[in-house]
Amino acid sequence: MKVYTTDKIRNVVLLGHGSAGKTSLAEAMCYLGGITSRLGRVEDGSTVSDFTKEEQKRGISIRTSLIPIEWNDYKINILDTPGYFDFIGEVEEAISVADAAIIVVSGKSGIEAGTERAWDLCEKYNLPRMFFVTDMDIDNVSYHNTVENLIAEYGKKIAPFNFPIRENEQYVGYVNVIQEKGFRWNGKDAVEADVPDYCADHLEEYREELMEAVAETSEEFMERYFGGDTFSEAEIRAAVRTSIQDGTIVPVECGASIACRGVYTLMDDIVKYLPSAESRKVNGINLKTNEIFEANFDFSKPKSAFIFKTIVDPFIGRYSLIKVRSGVFKTDDVVYDSSLETEMKLGKIYIMQGNKTVEVPELHAGDLGAVAKLGEARTGDTLSTKATPIQYPKMDISTPYTYLRYNAKNKNDIDKIAQAMAKIASEDPTFRAVNDAENRQSLIYGMGDLHLDVVKSMLQNEYKVEIETMAPKVAFRETIRKTSDVEYKYKKQSGGHGQYGHVKIRFSPSDDLSVPYTFSEEVVGGSVPKNFFPAVEKGIAESVQRGPLAAYPVVGVNAVLYDGSYHPVDSSEMAFKTAAIQAFKKGFMEAGPILLEPIVSLKVTVPDTYTGDVMGDLNKRRGRVLGMNPIPGGKQLIEAEVPQMELFSYCTDLRSMTGGRGVYEYEFIRYEQTPADIQSKEVAARAEAVAEGYAEA
Repeated sequence: MKVYTTDKIRNVVLLGHGSAGKTSLAEAMCYLGGITSRLGRVEDGSTVSDFTKEEQKRGISIRTSLIPIEWNDYKINILDTPGYFDFIGEVEEAISVADAAIIVVSGKSGIEAGTERAWDLCEKYNLPRMFFVTDMDIDNVSYHNTVENLIAEYGKKIAPFNFPIRENEQYVGYVNVIQEKGFRWNGKDAVEADVPDYCADHLEEYREELMEAVAETSEEFMERYFGGDTFSEAEIRAAVRTSIQDGTIVPVECGASIACRGVYTLMDDIVKYLPSAESRKVNGINLKTNEIFEANFDFSKPKSAFIFKTIVDPFIGRYSLIKVRSGVFKTDDVVYDSSLETEMKLGKIYIMQGNKTVEVPELHAGDLGAVAKLGEARTGDTLSTKATPIQYPKMDISTPYTYLRYNAKNKNDIDKIAQAMAKIASEDPTFRAVNDAENRQSLIYGMGDLHLDVVKSMLQNEYKVEIETMAPKVAFRETIRKTSDVEYKYKKQSGGHGQYGHVKIRFSPSDDLSVPYTFSEEVVGGSVPKNFFPAVEKGIAESVQRGPLAAYPVVGVNAVLYDGSYHPVDSSEMAFKTAAIQAFKKGFMEAGPILLEPIVSLKVTVPDTYTGDVMGDLNKRRGRVLGMNPIPGGKQLIEAEVPQMELFSYCTDLRSMTGGRGVYEYEFIRYEQTPADIQSKEVAARAEAVAEGYAEA
């Protein structure tokens, strides 16, 4: 592939609901662009973009694939993203480097939750966009209904650029609204034809809507429009291009990806109407001068690039995918990673075509490519030069809230599992592996159940290690509500020196639940020598790690050593430590022990129509709804405080309640006393585990 300059590059992300047809559209583009000699099929696992074993097995996109296609002396970098919400991190990576979007809508299914999410992301990132309504080869699909629904949802900015011609239940051609001409399929080509009479009404309707949108682009056009003047095709196209780029017009086109119809027109219009990178602004910080660096995809400025994605594949190796934001990157350039504060040599530069790499000599500002073997460089890092070190802001990536506990099926694989998970996490910023030492469990976090299931399958199939997953243990804490005064004497004689430690300790609750315990002493008269005070505190410190009630960490306990006794020969640090441990167990259980559960501050964003269902569900989860605030887009932000244990599986339940339209986030705020029935279950489970030998007494 030849080198393309900034003005000849289009970076386009494919967005939409799962199974709407994004990958099939990308495949049709690959076929028309000459990358493949035949059309692959998602069902056969033969597409360019779905190349991993997991994607082929499941028949869905899991990763974002980058596919550059040469078209009429332009380069279209297609970013094919997953449609399922569990892989939203992949979408966020792609959309952060795209300059425009194609929102794919299934004509059969219409507007879905993924369509709405795609629109919201385009609004957030201020991306010019087009709709492509696919499945036009299905007889009962109504393009007109889909357009009407889009207009109802997003307003008059929706402008159909073409619509299908149907005859005898077949998709035989289309009408171009700008040209007011009909075209019929003749093999792979579309030849000009008359507009059928039955299409005249729709053509008039869509043409009028488009002319209204064009008229609003300038006062001159508005005057001409109301004066009954007509616009030339060149004027319409120029006005439309400007309006698409500033978001005041959103075109709608149609086709059938599997039949490769309508895709040729779409690719032509991507080149004609969607912007190159040079029309967009991007700024970083010059770390040497602390001044704003206005990169703006200017090839004449010092080189800089942003790593937007990392691929760590056992079969194709490790690649850092970059977007050049200024200058030109060439083979063997020496670059500076501002996050690692180190220089490195690039080596070869590639473009990715799915899982295939093609070497290129250089990448100009605005282009997307890949570099192999960049050491410790990570997604979100900036590459520049040491003479002009640049740092760009990190991407806005969703936080994972769905989590499971896991164990290695084979204990010998623990290290291999940790290494494999580190590789997966470096590739997927929405996956996290966490060692929860306080609660003695290992956790994996993801965007949903499907996400975590895919990770589990990847470990088995790609890294040859297996884990078993289960519900996580709740991070309960134990504390006391009363005071107690206990005495414990540890005395042991076994020939020679014995063991003797005698303590009297008062236990009382503390208001500060952020620390496990506080220890002080009020010993008078030397009944317990000072050199044994640290041993007593060690006993307390060891005891609070596993509370006597249900073996959860202890918080908020004051311990005061006020008396005891010692033996001049048999007393030792170990004896006093043991005495303190036993005194703690006894004193804790006499001081009204209770379990505390974590409470989180929950924020749920849902469309207005679902607020009643969501609030009712939160009440069932023992939640306290604090308020509800309207936000733009006909949505409500519900704020509540909910026990964290009640949010297990909430991701799946919320999607089910809202048709995938609800999103949520939460953060820990405090601990509160657990209801008696839940505490009883935990204590009983602990006693059963001890009785069966699964836990220490």
